Amino acid sequence: MIRRRHDSDLDACVAVLAEVHTHNGYPHHWPDDPARWLTPDGLTAAWVAETDGTVTGHAALCGPEVSRLYVAPAARGAGLGGRLLRAVEAEAAARGLRPVLEVKTTDTTAIALYERLGWRRRATERQDWGSGEVVTVHRYEAQPARPAH
Repeated sequence: MIRRRHDSDLDACVAVLAEVHTHNGYPHHWPDDPARWLTPDGLTAAWVAETDGTVTGHAALCGPEVSRLYVAPAARGAGLGGRLLRAVEAEAAARGLRPVLEVKTTDTTAIALYERLGWRRRATERQDWGSGEVVTVHRYEAQPARPAH
């Protein structure tokens, strides 16, 4: 089930984020305050995926940007990442926005998901992530929203 995130979900979201960080290195740098990181300035809305009543994934929309999208390692392969992404796309479309996102070029699993769902790579760039650390990211854009019939 995909639903809007509630404040009471944050502890579970942080626990899943910790699993993802250990398993995949996302986020790239572990935040000092993970709950705050999941609620960035400009947050439009956030969603969770639930499996048998347990939070197993998360996604957020900040203006047009898809952010904080992840699924617990044990819950992968069930389509939750795609369903979370579609929820974010629908919210963006309802607000007249065309969603965009950035992903590290080394995150090939996420890249495969975005491309399978029709997202288009618009740019690749190197970014300075502090302390001289340079990371290469792809910038993606969703396809235009299709008119409802």
